[in-house]
Order: sequence, then C-alpha cells, then structure tokens
Amino acid sequence: MVAEPQLHCGGARWFRATRTAFGFGRAPSAVSVHGSGWHTVGVSEPARDEDVHDWALALGLPGLIDIHTHFLPPRMMRRVWAHFSEGSPLIGRAWPVAYMWPDDERIAHLRGMGVHHFSALAYAHRPSMAADLNDWTLEFADNTPDCIPSMTFYPEPGVLDYVDAALARGARIAKLHLQVGGFDPADALLDDVWGRLDEVGLPVVVHAGSGPVKAGYTGPEPFEAVLRRHPRLIAVIAHCGAPEYAGFFALARRYPRVCLDTTMVGTDFFNALGALPEALLPEFRALGRDGRVLLGSDFPNIPYPYAEQIAALVRFGLGDDWLRAVCWNNAQELLDLDPA
Repeated sequence: MVAEPQLHCGGARWFRATRTAFGFGRAPSAVSVHGSGWHTVGVSEPARDEDVHDWALALGLPGLIDIHTHFLPPRMMRRVWAHFSEGSPLIGRAWPVAYMWPDDERIAHLRGMGVHHFSALAYAHRPSMAADLNDWTLEFADNTPDCIPSMTFYPEPGVLDYVDAALARGARIAKLHLQVGGFDPADALLDDVWGRLDEVGLPVVVHAGSGPVKAGYTGPEPFEAVLRRHPRLIAVIAHCGAPEYAGFFALARRYPRVCLDTTMVGTDFFNALGALPEALLPEFRALGRDGRVLLGSDFPNIPYPYAEQIAALVRFGLGDDWLRAVCWNNAQELLDLDPA
C-alpha cells in the first residue's frame, strides 16, 4: 500500500482571518459536513443530471458547490461557443457544448441539480476588456444570489486599480486563462496584483496547464515564477493542471496554499486527452482531505452531461468523505460561503 502524503495547510482558517482583517470577510457560517472516517458507504454514481441532487443528499450533503462554471456577456458567450463548435486551434478537437442555453435556463438547471453555489468565471484575452468583464460578472452576481462574485485581470496599465475596484464591490474569486490569454503570469505589470490577492487572501482559479493545446506560457514553470514571489498565494489550478498533472501536484507540495480543481478530470472525454495518473491518486486523496481539492465542472462548456463529472469523481474510489470534502466542505470553508 502506498503511504499517503501528510499535507497541512490551514488555508481556510487563514483565509477567513485575512479577509476579515482587510474588510472582505464575513462571520464564518456554521455548516461543514464531515463523516466519521475515510470510508465508502456505497453511494452509487449519478447516471443523469436528474440524479445529481439525490446523490448529494445521499452523501449527507445539502448539495454541491461548483467553483468553476461560466456565465459571460451574451455576445461573448456566443463567440466562445462558436470556437468550441468549430474546434478552433486552442481547442484542438471536436467539442460539442452540451448546454448552449440562455442564462436563466442554465441557472435553473444548476439549481435543479442541487448546486447551491457556482461562479461566473470570465477571463480577458486582450487589453482593455477585463474591467468591463468585471462589471458584468459582478452585476450578474448581484442579481444571482447563489453566484460567487468573480473578477479577472490582464497585464496592462491600471490593472491594480480595477482589481481594487472589483474587490471593493465584493469579488470573492478571480480567474485567469493563460492558454487563451497568451501572456506571462509573471509579467511585471501583474506583480502588484498578485501581491494584493496574496494580501487579502482571494483565491484565483488559473488555467495554467497545457490542455487541450499547449500555448506559450502554459505548464508549471511559468506559474511557479509567480509562486516564488508570492508563496502564500491561494492559487486554484484548473483541471488539476492537465496534462502536466505531476508538475502541478509538485507545486502543491512546495506551496501550501496551491489547490486543484476537478474540472473535467476523470471524465471519459478528458481522459482521452490525458488521464490523471494512478500513481497520483494517494496524493489527490490527501490534498482533498487537506481542503485543497475543489469541485469544478466547466459548465456549460462541456461536451457531456454534468452528471458525468460527478460520476468521474466517484470512480476514483477515494471514499465518501473525500467526496464530501471536494463537493462541499472545501469550497464552503475556503470561500466562507453561506450554507443556503
């Protein structure tokens, strides 16, 4: 039997205390769902989206918290869907989006599956668009109480000003997409931003891996340059860093506030691009226990039913308490979310 790495982060407690100190925190909510040990009680994987909420309830969870979903200005969302449909160079293969629905229908579907909290992650791929995206996503969250307020940024003059403005409006999570954005995360124009996010304890979801297609600043090395300067940054590596899983797991070992999200990981579609190596499963389990693996899905931009993401996590066989941690507890504690 492979011994599990013993990882200790304390990230949630530090995050709440830091955000409160800088005026961004709230009193911790009371709900955190824990079992009595690392065991499996035989909750079967959901076969359809209609089964997802019942699956969560059978685990003893109120529902799910999905930190990696997308809502964008309608014109931008149509363009994103067109890129997926056309299999553009950054997509690299056919990618038929399953949920090309209006915002209200997608929100209703998430709620119907018992997703209590979700995000509207947007990301800028050129200058002079991030501030406008932040206005849209923050207004969307104002009008959608179960949406976690989010922001993005880009290496350009004035970036710290609009990041501070987004923080003042209540942003609680950020997103960068290095593959699409095509910029160096260690660009000097971003150093003050990374410092601010480190200072206030705001998590940033970063697509830093080279999946589905490698680009100039993807892979572990470019982002580690940021972590060397800001080692306490709460960075959530999207897709577990696929396909450079081992390299990003190594970053999580070296930097105690680096987390991973599960977006697409373990699904048949994503395994065709490169599956999570079995040798990393003990560490995946340990990181989940330590609060450092969080549920993400990429809804609505996925080419299969949402239930497939949940089923993929079940198939890892890491135990029901691991599933409780990943699908609810870790995000609830990290982001200090209300249980409702």
